[in-house]
Amino acid sequence: MVFVGPKYNAVMWQAELEIGIRDRELSLVIGDITKIPADAIGNAANSRLAGGGGVDGAIHRAGGPAIMQELVQIRARIGQCLAGDAVATSAGKLPAQWVIHTVGPVYGDGRRGEPAALRSCYERCLELSDELGARTLTLPAISTGVYGYPMDLAAKVAVGAVASKLSGDETRVKRVTFVLFDDTAFRVFAAATLDIMPTLAS
Repeated sequence: MVFVGPKYNAVMWQAELEIGIRDRELSLVIGDITKIPADAIGNAANSRLAGGGGVDGAIHRAGGPAIMQELVQIRARIGQCLAGDAVATSAGKLPAQWVIHTVGPVYGDGRRGEPAALRSCYERCLELSDELGARTLTLPAISTGVYGYPMDLAAKVAVGAVASKLSGDETRVKRVTFVLFDDTAFRVFAAATLDIMPTLAS
């Protein structure tokens, strides 16, 4: 099942694309990830788990200090979170139960393990969602901001990783939504999603 259409909402999103994968859904929207309800929200965190700019800053501002208080406790246990890994906290004031903080790779030339680390970010978000019992998950375009990952390359990794998980038997997550920040990002992720559809159908 594929839906490409003008679902418009002034607060949450401007456009949406959905594909069905078995009895699950992969969707893309343009919008503010802090305002779209989900069981779990993926956050593009830094290795210090100390908050920052972009999606990370927006999540902490919207969620309130409770999220950082939990991250302080996590840092005391693990020190830092390596690229490709993730940790979970409650979601504070966000329209969710949990935030999954994952650390994307800083892009160099693409030959230093960046694709594997980025793929691992999305896989870990789904794995932690399963551990928490989350059935819906929203995700940003990890590493495509100040970490410099080219959007087209990142989209292929992101969509491929999530679609692979949703098409398998190991996850109980029913819906994953990529929340993109503008029309350019949406179009790039949409192209990557449509490119992968023949693989899912085979």
